[in-house]
Amino acid sequence: MTEPNDARVGLYIDFDNIVVSRYQQLHGRNAFQRDGIRNFDRSSADAEPEVAAKLNAATVDFNAIIDFAASFGTLVVNRAYADWSVPVNASYQRQLMSRAVDLTQLFTTTTRGTKNGADIRLAVDVVEDLFRLPDLTHVIIVAGDSDYIALAQKSKRLGRFVVGIGVAGSTSTSLAAACDEFEDYDSLPGIAKVAAAAPAPVALVQKPPSGRKAAEPATMPPKTVPVKARTLTTIPMFSHTTSSQFDEPEPEPAEDIDPQTIASELLVRALQIGHAKGDDDEWLNTGTVKNQMRRMDPSFNEKPLGFRSFTDFLSSRSEVAELQEDGPHRLIRLRPEANAGR
Repeated sequence: MTEPNDARVGLYIDFDNIVVSRYQQLHGRNAFQRDGIRNFDRSSADAEPEVAAKLNAATVDFNAIIDFAASFGTLVVNRAYADWSVPVNASYQRQLMSRAVDLTQLFTTTTRGTKNGADIRLAVDVVEDLFRLPDLTHVIIVAGDSDYIALAQKSKRLGRFVVGIGVAGSTSTSLAAACDEFEDYDSLPGIAKVAAAAPAPVALVQKPPSGRKAAEPATMPPKTVPVKARTLTTIPMFSHTTSSQFDEPEPEPAEDIDPQTIASELLVRALQIGHAKGDDDEWLNTGTVKNQMRRMDPSFNEKPLGFRSFTDFLSSRSEVAELQEDGPHRLIRLRPEANAGR
């Protein structure tokens, strides 16, 4: 969908999803529940300093998310869904209200919190806004839950440009594919890179025979387990370049797949498609090629791969493609030898 100059944007934030995912990205799977973060009040005098430090490290910068959303156009809808009476959520209220975010209250009705309530309420509101606001051009969903796949598809069918924002390791690959564009939280401008915590090795102690001193704890060598062959999935994968655990079961890409290799293959396919659809001119506009790559894999982004711009990314792929300057335009074509081997 062509992005108009007078774009009007709706931003919808599944607050619990992004906060829980960020905490577990940094501190391990199920860490949010294990550390009791939902009802943890870091301002309390008896709050555990270690847990408070972990929570501070996982603080989500919603200003960066809102600024990124505003880059698509004027924000006309700006909502976040959560139970705002929960201490960890309440700590964000001032930041969100200062950015004119509508805090939609979801009351907890079960011991598992408001997860399903947020999914349903957010989806209902988006569909209502699509019909109530016909000039709404963009729908931005801040979540990684696969429950939003149908919502993204419906929004696209109704002519909206759909953008997803999620945390790497907790984002459904199917949701990323259902969006027109998908961005990792870590790749947003202004977000500092934070290393995820690695699980500590488990020390096993063998019980000694009677009367003998116990041996010192020793880390046992990993047991060799036959690895079952897996089908390699190349699209989409740029939202999952970390080794964080998923909250939802997802097919895991093979460990030996290099994101740089996947990016090169994506570029080659995009160029092949461009050449096949084009006329006699074998040179393609680089902007057109990038749009094609994003349509094929909405989560593609050159910045997590270590490049400041798409041009830098293309320049590093000189073995498969060649660039040409044509006035203000940059053109690209697939090298014949690269195409011949595929």
